[in-house]
Amino acid sequence: MKPPDGSNRRVHMANERTFLAWVRTSIAIMAFGFVVEKFAIFLQHLSAIVCRLEPMGNPQPPPPSYTSWLGQGLVGLGAFLGVMAFVRYKRIERQIEEGAYRPSILLDLLLAGAVASVGIFLIILLGHIAL
Repeated sequence: MKPPDGSNRRVHMANERTFLAWVRTSIAIMAFGFVVEKFAIFLQHLSAIVCRLEPMGNPQPPPPSYTSWLGQGLVGLGAFLGVMAFVRYKRIERQIEEGAYRPSILLDLLLAGAVASVGIFLIILLGHIAL
């Protein structure tokens, strides 16, 4: 691959900034997933302690934790987005060199769908906790 000439340098730099923004986003999603997973473990421990402290009546076992699945899913989603960002970066770099840039919204749709899904899941989860 030939080095970018002066006219394409700005376009390549913009492509790199976009790639780095996607990497930041994927790291943030993985970090949020890690926090959600650790919070799920904290809730399980807290629930076990509360069960032991209840009177001899009828101690309830801790409920199944969906937050643990959500945390693991977010970590996986963040890793997947990081890989997809690199694939997108290299594809756009090649298109810039060929002078045939074609925008694609696949990664944007994936992120928007994932954020919407996580938001809906959290609303449902918080609704069950509040009851």
